[in-house]
Amino acid sequence: MSFDAEAKMQFLFALRSKGVTDKSVLSAMERIDRQAFIQGYFNDRAYEDMPLPIACGQTISQPSVVGIMTQALQIGPRDKVLEVGTGSGYQAAILALLARRVYTVDRHKRLVQTASKVFEQMELNNITAFTADGSFGLPDQAPFDRIIVTAAAEDPPGPLLAQLKIGGTMVVPVGQSDAVQHLIRVTRHESGFEYDELRSVRFVPLVEGLGKD
Repeated sequence: MSFDAEAKMQFLFALRSKGVTDKSVLSAMERIDRQAFIQGYFNDRAYEDMPLPIACGQTISQPSVVGIMTQALQIGPRDKVLEVGTGSGYQAAILALLARRVYTVDRHKRLVQTASKVFEQMELNNITAFTADGSFGLPDQAPFDRIIVTAAAEDPPGPLLAQLKIGGTMVVPVGQSDAVQHLIRVTRHESGFEYDELRSVRFVPLVEGLGKD
């Protein structure tokens, strides 16, 4: 199944029906073919609005959640964005069409290598991918205008909050278990941090250290 006109129309309709209404986000999601980020058995389900398994025991998030998180960031064309949790690379590819520069980090070397090849094939030259412990962010590249975390933490990680610019925004799933997680938008002001709860979600946990692959 290729990303043909009918599949694309149904895909975009599903996104809109789940609350993804930002035109620039919808346009980016129309241009980035999710199927390119899914290898093997689940490849033909790429245009369904559901999370799917990928290597290293991780998942590619359902498109509507990717859209809602991206929309919540309110990315500008000059923004420098940090993504914690490269996974398949799908989220980073969408960010790359909206931001000036995207830094993405994952604890699994295999995932970073696979995603980097897809970025190259798509000629997304404004993404830099690292294998590292994402819970510490990327202090050498900080501060960031926007930070997105695609794994759930008990609280927004302190090192990531510290790497957010004044006026910057972070979107992160927060929760102590698989069952109860909330998507939080954190805005940094001169005087401190403001927290908005967006919706309930389910993500893999944010794990410290590097993967064993």
